[in-house]
Amino acid sequence: MTERWDVRAVLLDMDGTLLDTERVYFDSLISALGAFGYTDDVETLCHAMVGLPGPDCEAMLHARYGEDFPLPAINDAFIARRDEILGAGLPLKRGAIELLDALQGSECPMAIVTSSSRRTADAHLTLAGIRDRFEHVLTRDDVTRGKPSPDLYLLAASTLGVRPEFCVAVEDSNHGVAAAYAAGTITIMVPDMVPPTDESRARCAAVVDDLGKVVEMLRTRGVLRSKFLRRPGEGRDP
Repeated sequence: MTERWDVRAVLLDMDGTLLDTERVYFDSLISALGAFGYTDDVETLCHAMVGLPGPDCEAMLHARYGEDFPLPAINDAFIARRDEILGAGLPLKRGAIELLDALQGSECPMAIVTSSSRRTADAHLTLAGIRDRFEHVLTRDDVTRGKPSPDLYLLAASTLGVRPEFCVAVEDSNHGVAAAYAAGTITIMVPDMVPPTDESRARCAAVVDDLGKVVEMLRTRGVLRSKFLRRPGEGRDP
């Protein structure tokens, strides 16, 4: 018999988990670097950035190419290419709407927990047509330390009034899994561009192929019900 989880909220990463943006960022950065003559093993470098906040990615670029690296010009080229690609639309990951519908139908509290900035998160969720589904969107602007630090997940749980151990976190990257695990959440990984490391697999309650499988798991574990009710006397956790 499958063990039931005592879950009172679901915390969702954005890029690569709900939104199919990581490939857009990846291709845009490679294009921007190539335009300035940086072509040596850039794919490996860009893969290492998946799931990290922007400032951490910038630090990696400076560490790789030196302090003379033309970051402002590269950023401009990256943004131009990114916006060109996104002009054609921002697709959702497979199963995203099914997951959001299931959570809302069960009245399960949820929040976005993203390494993106507030401005980017609002813009991309709006472009994807799902911004109005979220009352709570936690971004890198809300904490001093982004992922893989647990701070964003701890803040999200606190914002929802739920202890982290009663939250499911859904992530696509190894850095995101590290953050969710360190916060004490029940972590599910849906890998996007970068496969899970052995360490990430050990940290996760499950690694699944798509968000539809997340819905199946939440149903099996008793998280999704016709009405998401706390037991008498539970209330919200401080």
